[in-house]
This record gives sequence, structure tokens and C-alpha cells, in this order.
Amino acid sequence: MDQATREPSFARRVQPSLKAAGIEVLQINVGYRCNLECRHCHVQAGPQRSEVMSKEVMERCLEVLKNHSIPTIDITGGSPELHPQFAWFLSECPALKRRVLVRSNGVILLQKEHEHLLDWYAQNRIEVVLSLTHVDPRVTDRQRGEGVFKKLIEVIRCLNDRGYAQSETGLVLDLVHNPAGAYLPSIQEGLEAHYKQALQERYGVGFDHLFCLTNMPIGRFLDYLFRTGNYEEYMAALSNAFNPMSLDGVMCRSTVSVGWDGKLYDCDFNQMLGLTVNHGAPRHIAAFDMNPLASRQIVVGDHCYGCTAGAGSSCQGQTA
Repeated sequence: MDQATREPSFARRVQPSLKAAGIEVLQINVGYRCNLECRHCHVQAGPQRSEVMSKEVMERCLEVLKNHSIPTIDITGGSPELHPQFAWFLSECPALKRRVLVRSNGVILLQKEHEHLLDWYAQNRIEVVLSLTHVDPRVTDRQRGEGVFKKLIEVIRCLNDRGYAQSETGLVLDLVHNPAGAYLPSIQEGLEAHYKQALQERYGVGFDHLFCLTNMPIGRFLDYLFRTGNYEEYMAALSNAFNPMSLDGVMCRSTVSVGWDGKLYDCDFNQMLGLTVNHGAPRHIAAFDMNPLASRQIVVGDHCYGCTAGAGSSCQGQTA
């Protein structure tokens, strides 16, 4: 069997190889612990996860950001707020004068020990990204846990009260939509309009942008696909919907993902698969080198169809 035959089919379809086009985002996954266990979670985050980024790795991330003009700091998890050094780390970010966003599960901000972050986020102009599966409470609760929808509406209202999603303040609140089953998301523009109308009319809350993300065949969603016998069909659907026009906007071309242990990845999805950067680029934040990382060859696999199917999918929504 020759090398081309052994390569994943996605790799054959993106010849010549996919390469980075700079580093616009340093995405930092501070750990996999979370107070929720969402059914679609590719991280497989939950209360029992023990992985947590050390302060040493966090300090190295800050050093990289001080030395390089990477425009966006994207903090994710698990639930980032559960990291014991989260408040310290976030307090260091405003001085860097970058765009800073936190991907939160939202409901954690209602807990007494974390509710102060609502004010802190607003005072420091942190962009907040929350996952809201659907405007139907039953669909969201089925994917994310009983009562989560109601709590998310309360959190959105709290953020609105502090100026988020108000045009005059510039405080940004974005939502993330994932399909509730083994199918591609709807077109982002239309679904965003539907979300805005439904949430305003039913609950009197608002947000700025909706990001539509395809469920990746990784983690708990992969388990779901195998358990329901949908894996082959879903992968065929992603492959058949491959859109070459989406390749310019896929997140790996402008992002470096830092794992909780400091290892470097092309994206958060590769991180969950243990696929570090390769092809000569440094593989740990301690060895960060802008030039080879900014032009590196991307490590790909068939899971990459999830980012390139239909209108494309990235951490900030559709790409094509």
C-alpha cells in the first residue's frame, strides 16, 4: 500500500497541504474540569476531570503574548472559571491591550463564588462567549443538562444589565449553537436572526453574534455516534458536504491552541486527539517560535471534515 493510500482521505483532498497564514489567536485551554457534562462536548469536560494548567505554563503564555503582537487571547476549558489561578491570569490580560474573550458555560456565573466575575468581565471589557444549543428549552436541556436553559437566560439578562450586547457600550456577548443531533447546523445568518427574535420576544434578552459550530466526531459526540449507529452516516454526510471555499477561514490557519500542559496544537479539536503541531514547528509553549509556527503545515485527519463541511465551522462560526 503506498503512502497516498495510507493518508486520511481529508489529507488527499487538501493537496497541496494546508498551511497556517499567521497567528491571530492564541487559544489557551486552562483545563478540562467543568461543572456540566454536556452530551456533545468534544473535550469530555466534567466535574471529575483533574487536568489543570500550571501557573508556570500560564506565565509562559503571558510571556509569549508580551513578546508577540498576537491580537486575540481566547481562554477556554472545561469551565475556565474553575481554574484556581483563573482570576490572576485574567487580571494580567488587560495590560496587554489585546482582544480578550472567555468561553464560559454561563451557568457557573450564577454560583456565589463566581458571580463577581459578571462585574469583572464588564469592567475589563472581556468578550463573553456562551453556548446555547437552541431557543427551545427542551432541546438545550437535553444536550446540556436539566435546567441549563433557564439559567442561561438568567446569565444573559445579568450580562445585558451590565451593558453587554448594548451598542453604546461595545461590550460583546456572543452565543454558540451546536446541532442537537447528527446533522449539519443551519445557515448562520438566518439562525442568528431567529435566535435574536425569539430571545427578545420571549425573554427580553439580547446578544451580539451567533456562532454556528458543527459537532465534531470527537469526545462525547463521537461516543454518541457509535452508540446510536450513526458514525458512518455522519462521516459520509460531512465528507459529501466538503466545501473547498471554507479552507481559507478554518481556525487552524490563524490560531495556535495551547493545551493545559503547555503542548501546542493547530486547534482545540486536534488537542483532544493528542495531535500536536508537527512538521518542524515547536511543540510546547516553552519553545514558542513565531516564524515556524506562523507558517507551519497543519496536521489534519478525517475529523477536519467537521470544519469544512457546508458553510464551514470554526470557533467563531461559519467560514464560507
